[in-house]
Amino acid sequence: AAYEEAIHAIGRASNGRGVKQGPGISVKLSALHPRYARAQRARVMSELLPRLKNLLLLAKQYDIGLNIDAEEADRLELSLDLMEALAFDPHLAGFEGLGFVVQAYQKRCPYVINFLVDLARRSGRKFMVRLVKGAYWDSEIKRAQVDGMNGYPVYTRKMYTDISYLACAQKLLATTDLIYPQFATHNAHTLAAIYAWAQERDVNDYEFQCLHGMGETLYDQVVGQNNLGKPCRIYAPVGSHQTLLAYLVRRLLENGANSSFVNQIVDENVTVDALIADPFESTQLLGGEPHPNIPLPRDLYGFERRNSSGLDFSDEDVLREIEREFARLDELRWQAGPLLDVVNRTLDTRLLQPIINPADRRDVVGHVMEADADDVDNALAAAAAYATDWQTLPPSDRAAVLLRGADLLEQHRFELMALAVREAGKSLSNAHAEVREAVDFLRYYAAQVRHAPNAMALGPVVCISPWNFPLAIFIGEVAVALATGNVVLAKPAEQTPLIAYRAVQLLHEAGVPRGALQFLPGRGELIGAALTADSRVQGVIFTGSSEVAQVINRTLARRAGVEASDLVLIAETGGQNALIVDSSALPEQVVQDVLNSAFDSAGQRCSALRVLCLQTDIADKTLSMLRGAMQELSIGNPDHLATDVSPVIDADAQSSLQTHIGELKAKAKNFYQLPLPENCSLGTFVSPTVLEIASLSELTREVFGPVLHVLRYDRSELPQLIDAINASGYGLTLGIHSRIDETIDFITARADVGNIYVNRNIVGAVVGVQPFGGEGKSGTGPKAGGPLYLKRLQRNPVIKLGAHTIHQYGNKAAVSDAPLLASLLDWATEHGHERIAALGDQYAHANLLHTTLVLPGPTGERNTLSFAPRGAVLCVAASVRALLNQFAAVFATGNRPYVMASREDLIPAGLPACVRDAIRSIDDIDHLGADCHFALIQDSLADTIRIALAARDGALVAVLETRDEETIPLWRLVTERALCVNTTAAGGNASLMTLGG
Repeated sequence: AAYEEAIHAIGRASNGRGVKQGPGISVKLSALHPRYARAQRARVMSELLPRLKNLLLLAKQYDIGLNIDAEEADRLELSLDLMEALAFDPHLAGFEGLGFVVQAYQKRCPYVINFLVDLARRSGRKFMVRLVKGAYWDSEIKRAQVDGMNGYPVYTRKMYTDISYLACAQKLLATTDLIYPQFATHNAHTLAAIYAWAQERDVNDYEFQCLHGMGETLYDQVVGQNNLGKPCRIYAPVGSHQTLLAYLVRRLLENGANSSFVNQIVDENVTVDALIADPFESTQLLGGEPHPNIPLPRDLYGFERRNSSGLDFSDEDVLREIEREFARLDELRWQAGPLLDVVNRTLDTRLLQPIINPADRRDVVGHVMEADADDVDNALAAAAAYATDWQTLPPSDRAAVLLRGADLLEQHRFELMALAVREAGKSLSNAHAEVREAVDFLRYYAAQVRHAPNAMALGPVVCISPWNFPLAIFIGEVAVALATGNVVLAKPAEQTPLIAYRAVQLLHEAGVPRGALQFLPGRGELIGAALTADSRVQGVIFTGSSEVAQVINRTLARRAGVEASDLVLIAETGGQNALIVDSSALPEQVVQDVLNSAFDSAGQRCSALRVLCLQTDIADKTLSMLRGAMQELSIGNPDHLATDVSPVIDADAQSSLQTHIGELKAKAKNFYQLPLPENCSLGTFVSPTVLEIASLSELTREVFGPVLHVLRYDRSELPQLIDAINASGYGLTLGIHSRIDETIDFITARADVGNIYVNRNIVGAVVGVQPFGGEGKSGTGPKAGGPLYLKRLQRNPVIKLGAHTIHQYGNKAAVSDAPLLASLLDWATEHGHERIAALGDQYAHANLLHTTLVLPGPTGERNTLSFAPRGAVLCVAASVRALLNQFAAVFATGNRPYVMASREDLIPAGLPACVRDAIRSIDDIDHLGADCHFALIQDSLADTIRIALAARDGALVAVLETRDEETIPLWRLVTERALCVNTTAAGGNASLMTLGG
C-alpha cells in the first residue's frame, strides 16, 4: 500500500514528463514480501511477482520509472528470475521504465549486466540499469565468514570495486540501444571517466545519480548547460525517523570510511594526487591481491585451524548437487551396531530395531542392533588395555588423526546431512550446520593439543550424547576425549544411532584406533548405567536431561568412595533461556531473532529461547509483529528447502509438549498457535506456540520444543527480572536486545549465565568463538569448544592462557584487589601460618579471575570469554590448616565460603572480623543454599560428603578434594562467561569500514 501511494504521488508530480525526465521510484523486494529468499522461491514467484507486476502496471500508467533495488548477494539470482518473468510479460509491453539496480562490488556484476543486456535483446524490451557501488559490503563479508564460503561475493578492496564499476560502465555505454544507464556515484574520478568515455562514443542517453545530502558540490559542476550539461537524479529514502535510522547510520559509516571518496575529499591529509589516482594503475601495483586484513572465510582462525567449509543454499548448482546426492542416498537403509576393538558380533536381523523418520513414520531410515552386557564388558576390557598406548602417543600424532577425521566428515557431508534430516528431523540448513560444527570441534581440539606437551590422561572415558545434536555433540565429546589422550566408549542417543555409527566409522578410517574409540548403541538405563558404574571408567561426558545427570553423578559419587578415586563428570543439561527486550530495541530485528531462537530446530536446542521478556511499552507491538511473522513460517518435511519448522524427535516428546501447552493454555494471559498443515499428520510435529505468562515461577521445568513463553516487565522492574531469571537455577543462555549500553552492562554484570548474546539471536554457538556451557542447573562446566574443557580431562593440567588476554587488574595489585584475601593473609603471617600466607600470595598472582580472552570470530561481532566467581563454595576440612587453605582459595577467586556447623570449631577465633563475617554457617548439607554449586573437601572426608551432596536435588555440586597445605587449582573455582555482541546492530560495521584500501 505504501509503494502504491508513493507511485500515485510521484506519478502526479511527474505530470507526463516520462521515465527519463520525470521522477521515479526504487522498490525493495524484501519490503514487498517477508520471505524474499531462495528457500521460498515458489512463494516468491507466486506471491511477490504479481505484487511487483501490479506496481509496474501502475508505474506504466503514469510513465515513471521503477527500479528493482539491489539487496544481498544470496538474493541476486532470485531477483533476476523475477526480472526475466517481467521482461516477457505482455501486459508490460512498450514500457521502458522497468529498471534493475546492479552492485559493482559484487564479483558477478559484469555477468549480471551481460544477462540484462541479453534479456533485453531476447525480450525486445528496453530497461533502465542503475549502477551503484553497493550498500551491504560489511554484511556480505560477515555472512561469507559465518557461512564458511570459499570466498567473498564482493571485492575486499575499494579500488577493485572502482575498477569493476568502470568496467561495467563501459558495458552499459556500449549498449544504450537496449539499456538506459543510470550511474550512481559521488566519486569525481569515476564521474569524469564515464563522461569522457560517453563523449568518445557520442553517447548522450544516460544520467548520473546521487544520494540526497551527498555530492552537491560535485554535481554543481555537472548539472546545467554551463557545466557538463548532464542530468543528475537525486535519490532519497522516504520514511519515518524510526524506520530510517539504521539506513542513515549505514550511510554515515560508508561515507566516513577511510576508503570513501566523500571522506577523502575533505581530509586535508589526503593529497590531490592520491585523490585522483588511477585505480587501474593502483590495482596493477597490488597485483590483484585481496585485502590483507580481511582473511578468506576458510582462514578466519588464522594459523590455528581451518574454518569448516559451508554450502551456499542460494546457489542453484549446489542445490542440484544436494538433490542428486539425497536421491541416491534415499535408497539406502543404514544399519548400525556395536563397534568394538576385537570382538564384534555379526548383525543379527532378529535383534535389529527400526529407526523411524520423525517427519514421516512410514520411512524406516535404517536399523540398529543395540549392545548387550557382553559387548559392554568386552569394550571396557579393550579400553583399559589400550589406554596406555593411546596416552603415550604424541599429542601431535593424535591431532593429525583428528584433522584427517575432520576432512573425511567434510568429504561425506551429504551422507551425514541426509542422515541428520531423516533420522533426527533436521532441516537442510541445520543438518549442514551440524556437520560444520562437528568438523570445527575436531579441528579446534586438535589445534589445542598439537603443540602441547603430553599431559596425563584420565583413562577410559564414557561419552553419552543427545539426539538433538546427534553428530556435533557426539563428535565434540569424542574429539576432546581423544585429543587429551583418553580412550573413549561412545554411547549415542537411542533415537539417533545411525549418524553416530557412521561418524565413528569415518574416524576409524581416519586412523583412530578401534581400541581408542568404541561404539556402544543402546538404552541409557542399560548401556549407560553399566558403563558409568564400572570401575574401569575414569570420566563421563554427558549432555542431556538434569534427571539423568543426577543419576550419573550419584553413581560416580558412590564409586569414588569405594574406589578412592577422583572421577570426572562434565555435564551440560539445558536451560530456561530468556531474551530481555527493552523499548530501545529494533522491533524487526527482535522478531527475526525470536523466530530463529525459539522455533528453529523445532525449539530442540539446549540454547533455544524459552522466555521472551518484553518491556511493557513495546510488548503489544512486538507480539503483533511476532504473530504476523509466525504466520509466514513453513512447517513440514525437513528435506524441503522451504521448511522452517521440522518435527520434534518422537511421540513421547510430542505428547509431553502437547500436555504442557494444554495445561498452560487455560491460565495463559495470551495464547497463539499456528495451525498444523495436513501433511504433518504422518510425523511427530508440534506447532509453534506462544503463551503469555504472569511469572517465571509458572515454569517449573525446561520445555524442550517450539513453545515460547512471554513475560512483560516494566522498566523499573529490570533488577527483579534478572533476579528471577537467576533464581530459576538455570544459567545456560541469555539474550539482550537494547541499544542502551548502560542497560546491556547492567544485565551482563548481574546475570548468572554461561552464554550471553547481545542484539542477535541466542542459538548457534560457534566452536572456539562462543565456548558453550552453563552453570547451576544448566551444567558443571567447563565450556565445550573452550580452552578449559580439555584440562578437565587431564590429571594435574597446566593452565596457560593464550594471546589476546586482558587482565582487568595488574598482578601487582592482585592481593589488594581482594580485601578479604589480604586480611586473611595478613592474619596468617602474624599467627604462624607462613605456608598459608605463601599459598594465598600464589593464589592472588595465579588467578583467572578478572581475566578476559578476546576470541577470534567473524567481523561485526565481539566475542570474549571471561572468568567469574562461582558464588557460594562449601568448605569441609579436618584441620585448621586445610580449612585456611580452602578459605584462601575461595577469597582469591571472589567466592563466598560455607562451613557446616559441626566444623565451625576449626575456624580460628582470632580471624579478622571482615573475614569471619564473610563465612556463612549452615546446619548440614540439607541446608546448603541453591546457589552453592561447588565444594572443597579435604580428602579424608570426601567420601561421605560427596555422596550426601550427590543425593541433593537441583544443581550438581562439583567436588574438589584438597589436602592440608597443597596448592588448590584455582581454575576450578571460577566459572566461564562467554559474551557475544553484535557490533553492527545499529546499522553498520564501524571496524570494517575504517580499514584502508
